[in-house]
Amino acid sequence: MTAIAGTRPEALPAVPNETSSFDEIYAAHYGDLTVQLYAYFGDRQEAQDVVQEAFCRAYAKWRTMSRYDDPVAWVRRVAWNLAINGWRRKRTAGRFLRRQRPAEPQIDGPGPERVALIAALATLPDHHRRAVVLHYLADQSVAEIADRLGVAEEL
Repeated sequence: MTAIAGTRPEALPAVPNETSSFDEIYAAHYGDLTVQLYAYFGDRQEAQDVVQEAFCRAYAKWRTMSRYDDPVAWVRRVAWNLAINGWRRKRTAGRFLRRQRPAEPQIDGPGPERVALIAALATLPDHHRRAVVLHYLADQSVAEIADRLGVAEEL
């Protein structure tokens, strides 16, 4: 977007005449609209984004909009609507997140003993590993394990 050479953007009229181009309107009013939305919502980046989006939408319809009495009013209304809709989405998302379960408590990782146990178990063949786990960690008897695994009970 370009400004008119030798003309300050604030010197352009709020209501453009027939010769005003989109570039002139953009240069003259982008800053003012951004400041208005920033002052109201307190987020400069969000203000810049919604004003830019409003001007993008205006540009897409510029052939029709250029004939409006005040195309800047349309851009301003679209920018405000975008900002308010974004605020509503954030508010709804915040409410949703507050209704969710509280964060799970932080649990420490496995201690060195557990790491050593898992490493030792990994060295055993599958059927031996299963028997050791069932006996020592699941508190099953040798007879229960033999029955469950379908093997002979040997000590």
